[in-house]
Amino acid sequence: MNPGLPVNDVHAQLNPTLVARIEYPDSTEQVSAAVRSAALAGSAISLCGARHAMGGQQFGGGTRLLDLRRLQQIGSVDSARGLVEAGAGVTWPDLIAQLHTQQGTEAGPWTIRQKQTGADRLTLGGALSANAHGRGLRMRPIIDDVEAFTLVDAKGSIRRCSRTENAALFRLAIGGYGCFGTITSVCLRLTPRRKLERRVEVITLDRLMPALAERIAAGYLYGDFQFSIDERSPDFLHRGVFSCYRPVADDRPMPAEHKELGVADWKQLTHFAHTDRARAFKVYAGYYLSTNGQLYWSDTHQLGVYLDNYHEELDRELGATVKATEMITELYVPRSQLVDFMTRATDLLRPSGVPVIYGTIRLIERAQESFLAWARENFACVIFNLHTEHSPTGIELAAGTFRALIDAALDLGGSYFLTYHRWARRDQVERAYPQFGEFLRQKTVHDPAHRFQSNWWRHYQTMFFPT
Repeated sequence: MNPGLPVNDVHAQLNPTLVARIEYPDSTEQVSAAVRSAALAGSAISLCGARHAMGGQQFGGGTRLLDLRRLQQIGSVDSARGLVEAGAGVTWPDLIAQLHTQQGTEAGPWTIRQKQTGADRLTLGGALSANAHGRGLRMRPIIDDVEAFTLVDAKGSIRRCSRTENAALFRLAIGGYGCFGTITSVCLRLTPRRKLERRVEVITLDRLMPALAERIAAGYLYGDFQFSIDERSPDFLHRGVFSCYRPVADDRPMPAEHKELGVADWKQLTHFAHTDRARAFKVYAGYYLSTNGQLYWSDTHQLGVYLDNYHEELDRELGATVKATEMITELYVPRSQLVDFMTRATDLLRPSGVPVIYGTIRLIERAQESFLAWARENFACVIFNLHTEHSPTGIELAAGTFRALIDAALDLGGSYFLTYHRWARRDQVERAYPQFGEFLRQKTVHDPAHRFQSNWWRHYQTMFFPT
C-alpha cells in the first residue's frame, strides 16, 4: 500500500505532509477533469504553486495534490486597457520577462504594479489565494490589481469571476486560500513601466511616518524601512534603512551596470544575521547607502535573490544539532500606533531567545473587497522573520512569541496576516477576522462535499466547528 508522497513548504519547512498522489495539470480543462475524477472517487483535493506558503494552505494529508505550476499560458497584452491574461502557475519573473518580450521597444510599455517581496518564484495563483501585497506606498492588496480570473469549482465547472460575474466567488476566492476552487488563470491590471530613482537614508523609527508622508506627497511610489535586528543594541527595531523610489524623466539614461547584492553577498548577510547581527545591519545599511540615487525600472526593482534551502548549509557551518529555519509573521497596526507597537515588540523580542533574522515595515491602503479582508484600514505592516529550531521546545517558543506579537497588535487596534502560520488562538483569529466563522460557512455552501481541503482549512474548521 502506498504510504503517501512527502511534501513540505520550501521556506519554514514546518509543514511535512503525506499526500495520496500529485497531479500536474497544464490547462483549465485538465484541472476540471481532475476535480471531476476526484469527485467520482470521493477524494479530497489540495492545491499548490511554488510551495512558499507556510500556514498549511497548500497541502492536505491524504489528498490528491494538484501542482499548478504547469499553468503557464500568457496571453497578449491588451495595450488599450492595460490588461494581460496569465496562467495561475506563472511566476513573477516569467511574467515580467514575457511582458518585455511582447512589447519590445514600444513606447510606454505595460508591466506589473506589485508583487510579493522576499522571493520571486511565487505564482500568480498563490498571490491571489493569499491576497498578497508588495511595497507600494499607496497600493491596496493584489485584489485591486485583478480584473477577473477563471476558477474551477468543487463540481469541476469552469467559472469566470469578476466584480460583475460570479461576484461572490470573486470576493471569496481572492484571499480564500484555495477553499473555494482552483484559480487557473488571472486577468491582471497593469501599469506603465517607469524609471525610478532610489533615495536612501538611515533614520530612527520616530521619524519614519513623517518621512513616509513627505515621500508620498512628493510622488514616491515604493518604499520600506528595514530595521536593526541586533537585540543587544539600543537601536534594536528602532533604527533602520529607509529606502524609497520616485519616478524620473523617461529620457534619463539607465546605467549600464547596477550595484546590487548577489548570491554570495546574500549568503554572507544571512550568515551574519545568525552570528553577528550588528555586523549584518552595518553591512546591509552600507550597501543600501551606496546605491542612493541609483536608477531602476519599476518592475524589475521588485525582484531579488532568494537562496533555496539556505539553512541547510548554514546549519552545517554553525554545527547546529537541531535543524532550524526562519518563520515569518506579519502584523498590522494603525499608522499612528506604529512606534508604540514597535516599543512593545522590542520588549517582547529582546529577552525572548528567538532571534530576529530580518524585519521590515511597509504600508498598505485600506481594501475591503475580499471577503476575508485583512487591510481593513490604512495600516503599517511589520514583518518579522524569526529563527525557529525544529524541536518541540523551539517551535513552541516561536509560536508563543508570535502569539504575543499578535496580542500587541490587536491591543492597538491592529491585526495579523493569516498566511504565514496557524499558531494564533481562536480569540485572536476572531478579533482580527470577525467574519472568519461566516467564511467557513460560505466554504461549505460553495463546496458542500469539502472537495477542496488543506491542513490550514482543517485546522480552522476544527477550531470553529469542533465535532
